[in-house]
Amino acid sequence: MASHSDTLVVFFGATAGANGGKLGSDEREIILLVWQIVDLHEKKVGKLHRCLVKPDTLELTDQCKEDTGLTAEDLVEAEPLDKVLQQFQQSVSSEVKCLGRNSFTLCVDSPHVIRQALHPEASKKNLVLPECFFSFVDVKKEFHKCCPNASPVQKLTFTSMLEYVGLPAVSEQSMGEMEVSSMVQLTLQILAEPYNHKFSCVETVKYKFDSGTCSKTEPVDSETVIRARGLPWQSSDQDIARFFKGLSIAKGGVALCLNAQGRRNGEALVRFISSEHRDLALERHKHHMGSRYIEVYKATGEEFLKIAGGTSNEVAQFLSKENQVIIRMRGLPFTATPQEVLSFLGSESPVTDGGEGLLFVKYPDGRPTGDAFVLFSCEEYAQNALKRHKQILGKRYIELFRSTAAEVQQVLNRYMSAPLISTLPPSPMMPVSVLTTPPYLPAASSTRDCVRLRGLPYTAGIEDILEFMGEHTVDIKPHGVHMVLNQQGRPSGDAFIQMKSPDKSFMVAQKCHKKTMKDRYVEVFQCSTEEMSIVLMGGTLNRSGLSPPPCKLPCLSPPTAYAAFPTPPSILSEALYQPPLLAAPRPHQTITHSPAHTLAYYPPQPHMYMNMNMNYTAYYPSPPVSPSTVGYFAAPPGSVAAAVAAQPHPAAAAASSVLPQHGALVRMQGLPYNTGVKDILSFFQGYQLQPDGVLILYNFSGQCSGEALITFHSEEIARRAVAERSNHSFYGQQVHLVLCN
Repeated sequence: MASHSDTLVVFFGATAGANGGKLGSDEREIILLVWQIVDLHEKKVGKLHRCLVKPDTLELTDQCKEDTGLTAEDLVEAEPLDKVLQQFQQSVSSEVKCLGRNSFTLCVDSPHVIRQALHPEASKKNLVLPECFFSFVDVKKEFHKCCPNASPVQKLTFTSMLEYVGLPAVSEQSMGEMEVSSMVQLTLQILAEPYNHKFSCVETVKYKFDSGTCSKTEPVDSETVIRARGLPWQSSDQDIARFFKGLSIAKGGVALCLNAQGRRNGEALVRFISSEHRDLALERHKHHMGSRYIEVYKATGEEFLKIAGGTSNEVAQFLSKENQVIIRMRGLPFTATPQEVLSFLGSESPVTDGGEGLLFVKYPDGRPTGDAFVLFSCEEYAQNALKRHKQILGKRYIELFRSTAAEVQQVLNRYMSAPLISTLPPSPMMPVSVLTTPPYLPAASSTRDCVRLRGLPYTAGIEDILEFMGEHTVDIKPHGVHMVLNQQGRPSGDAFIQMKSPDKSFMVAQKCHKKTMKDRYVEVFQCSTEEMSIVLMGGTLNRSGLSPPPCKLPCLSPPTAYAAFPTPPSILSEALYQPPLLAAPRPHQTITHSPAHTLAYYPPQPHMYMNMNMNYTAYYPSPPVSPSTVGYFAAPPGSVAAAVAAQPHPAAAAASSVLPQHGALVRMQGLPYNTGVKDILSFFQGYQLQPDGVLILYNFSGQCSGEALITFHSEEIARRAVAERSNHSFYGQQVHLVLCN
């Protein structure tokens, strides 16, 4: 029998959209429930019940109308889901009691009705489901266990199963009644001789997600992992578990991904208990979390371990307390003590085990980073703590937000592997040839003979773009397809296409705008090569026109199309850069569409420098630091680079005209890419620094290069600032200060 139950309730449901094997894949609401009781001891059946359910949206797909024979008018007088579930519970309990039985288990034709329809809808409507909906048996799996020589579970149908046991197919009944009658007949047949089957494979639905840790040495099956993209930044692991309600996530199986600045990037890796649950999760692609749709893709176990895996005993001990709510604190003073943090949180939000429930994040040398994680024993205490968000501790405001065990591991892994001094690695240096203009890139021009494709699928390649452009492919210039990569070297969803003339680009923009590529519509804008370069620097281009990239202060190296400043011919022959900061060489891939039109895809080449702070990394060569710091790189005596470094640089003149001419100058290195003047002033609070004494250096892409020049009122203050603030954390990154002579 089904576990300890002595009664089966054969259960069936249908939605206002897709049914059968796609039930629940389109987020449509339940409109029909059918059930019938089977007494496992007496082999008797009860009355067949059929209830209509009124959805919030009275819209049925044509396929649903055809399958169920229902219309929207039929559902107007029906009860909502919560009322129908109450009727179900009362009716079944009463019948089971009349039979003299104590318990019952649901029996379904597939897990979809429970896992993909009922639980997700109840979660969205904040309904509390009766306990009976958290366990069930699958009649197809039970049949396959009883008759292993029959077809695989995925290929079994009611007709084939009934035929296998010598029963005729059930017909001439409405949808729901036919399926329930078929399951009842099949159940009675396999309970009798010669099968004498016992229903024992009970599947369960988890009541809640269990947080936990994951070791880097733990094996993770790639067939159980997905990547969710488009999550709200404030979403927690519990929110993600709720999105996948009905499916069983492995303990500690939600890992929120962080960007280079330690902030969430809207992605998460989720690990399920089996490949079956992973496949059901993939069917929730583009389902909604609030007003946002979430993309769901396959991922690998290696990716999951990279994010969620850890080896720290300290973290393992901290997370060993189960059923705890984790809050992350960011921006703590470096001198903050556990007692000060506990006092800041207050008596309304007591921390689990006092100071033992605090974990301060530190660098390998023991210096604090300004981050900490806190454990609370219940949701109420965590909510009280979150009310302290952006309140002041010492002289700093503190950020508080929900966190996860995987995020604790991820943050600790990142800081513990960070270098002690965030500067360029030491020599030896290796000469690498450098080109001022990469091959095939157009000269800057205001002629609007290009188009920009925005919103491409991340899996789109050159051939997909050619197919998308159709008849206009013949008007593309040779080497005219430029795929744009993001800072991880992956497709960004953008591409630029050079056409033979402005007329051709205009026609493409008119005819291809919002055409579909792989289920996504793609926007197409006409542009010039000059506008192309501005977009790559952070500007925006749409049908309303062009907006330049944001600029906080005068740029030492104003961005232009492809070269930020005139370069003497001697520089072209040889220049010295640190090898670890170059993009990894990759074999050049050339895809040909026709003999007359050669199209090039440009991965990062040895002569194309990848600045990790650029929005797009594949097209414009940029030194790893500010263009004003050519002399920063060491070079062997007598080399061309050494000679160049000795020459005055145009940017130096720019610096001298922008910075105050009195006081002492300090170079600040290792800044986050989104640093502003206010951030630096806050960092040097108490050192009498004025806004006009801060000059942020920018790279060719128009973004912060990671360096700034700071002018203090006196050399004494500058030396004190270097001694006291060098190697301290600046919004999660370690900065280095150097006094300039």
